[in-house]
Amino acid sequence: MTQVGEGHETAADADGPVMTFGAPTAGEILAERYQLEEHVNDDSAGRQVWRGIDVILRRPVAVVLRYPGGDSATEMLQAAVDASRVIHPNLVGVYDAIDEGTRSYVVREWVDGVSLRELVAQEGPLDPGRATAIAHAIADALAAVHATGMVHGNIHPGTTLIGDDGRVVLADARADSADSTEADIRRVGGLLYFALTAHWPQAEVGRSALTDANRDASGNPAAPRQIRAGVPAYLDDLTMDLLDKRVQAPGADALAAELARLDAADEDYDDVGPLRFTQGAATAEPARNNSKIIIGVAALAVIALIGLVFGIRAITASSNPKTTSTTQANAGDNQSGGGTEAPAPKPEKIKLTADMVRIVDPPKGDRSDAPEAKNVVDGDPDTAWETHRFNTAKFGNLKTGMGVLINLGTPRNLADVRVETSSPGVGMEIRTGASDPGDSSAGDDKVSTTFKKLGEADAESKTDGTNRIFNVFDASTKYQYVLVWITELPRADDGDRYQVSVNEISVYGY
Repeated sequence: MTQVGEGHETAADADGPVMTFGAPTAGEILAERYQLEEHVNDDSAGRQVWRGIDVILRRPVAVVLRYPGGDSATEMLQAAVDASRVIHPNLVGVYDAIDEGTRSYVVREWVDGVSLRELVAQEGPLDPGRATAIAHAIADALAAVHATGMVHGNIHPGTTLIGDDGRVVLADARADSADSTEADIRRVGGLLYFALTAHWPQAEVGRSALTDANRDASGNPAAPRQIRAGVPAYLDDLTMDLLDKRVQAPGADALAAELARLDAADEDYDDVGPLRFTQGAATAEPARNNSKIIIGVAALAVIALIGLVFGIRAITASSNPKTTSTTQANAGDNQSGGGTEAPAPKPEKIKLTADMVRIVDPPKGDRSDAPEAKNVVDGDPDTAWETHRFNTAKFGNLKTGMGVLINLGTPRNLADVRVETSSPGVGMEIRTGASDPGDSSAGDDKVSTTFKKLGEADAESKTDGTNRIFNVFDASTKYQYVLVWITELPRADDGDRYQVSVNEISVYGY
């Protein structure tokens, strides 16, 4: 059970690494009150986390010990004191904060349950309704924290605890001068993303033990719907808006209200309406003052009149042959090179037809599933190419892999390949070659040995969801033959041997 998370993994404490020595033992009583029962773990800052008992009130507690205490423990102790002033059902209660010089410790509520990090590791990505409920609880907690002028600073899957009774609580505030209420809100978007995809999108976390998000060439995380099927578009947009620093972050109370709407919608997001962050959800709308409205209308009329005058002057100036200035709109026609730079081309989905794909099944596969190749490009996710069943995930001694060969008909500049499968846990990579040696067993053998893998770390991975995006193409190279190559199979749905279905393959290019 994880009782303390790892939000600030790049800088455990401002004064450097924590040195642990003179470790306590089970049965020891701290401050003549808190008896240590079991060493649970060490958090990312090197602090020991114990399950204990308050021998006076006879209740379980969590004890977080730091070595040494003194000045170097000031931040931890101050954060605990601040957190103890906020009482909320979605915040872990802080009971005590003690500095003994050689060590210091914080005593807080013990939560029987698991962290969000552990829950997703055990069960995989959560369904949209459950992910929304967890984010709603954390946003509610933040609204209470921010209302006091405080910042939490440590929202993370390890500090988000889900009790056995269903209660969701946020633990271990650890704010420093670099934290802000906006950063807290962005982290709620990170929690949503993690709950929906099992990936952590916050690049600034640094050496996180969590699986990083799939990212494009610019480092931006792929949207949850690109990683996993079944994420509602509305929830997908909300998550990405919270992560996008170009989109103004809402207040915690506005976010909590928005998530409450979704939580109450019982996963039916079709009729929830537009995002309400910019519609004054954070504060009540003030009463209207008619005199102010009249003044405002008059001001608008004056602005309109001024605009009309300058508009007439601009039209007159444009008809004057001596005018040498150009507008931004026509600057691109200036042969001297003074125009604006053309926007980068947007990748488009390449239309694939049944005659452009085939199954590659070496060596000496029975090829009985060849007619199913068309199913991966028919636009219907309910149809698929289903592999045969194998006794081992990596095909044993039968083969090194199998896949789908795509002939684009002509060399193209490509952006990415997107693959949707029936199950997570599929080992895949993208390969490319100069030609298709033929739709035959001999041709399949040659493809498997001559086609080369593209990319490095991103080129081969085990999918955590049912959707995978491969951004492995060189912008200066054109490709005609692309092979989606399966190197490892997940267990079949009934648990008998190993098998997967490839539902859709999409190729995007320029």
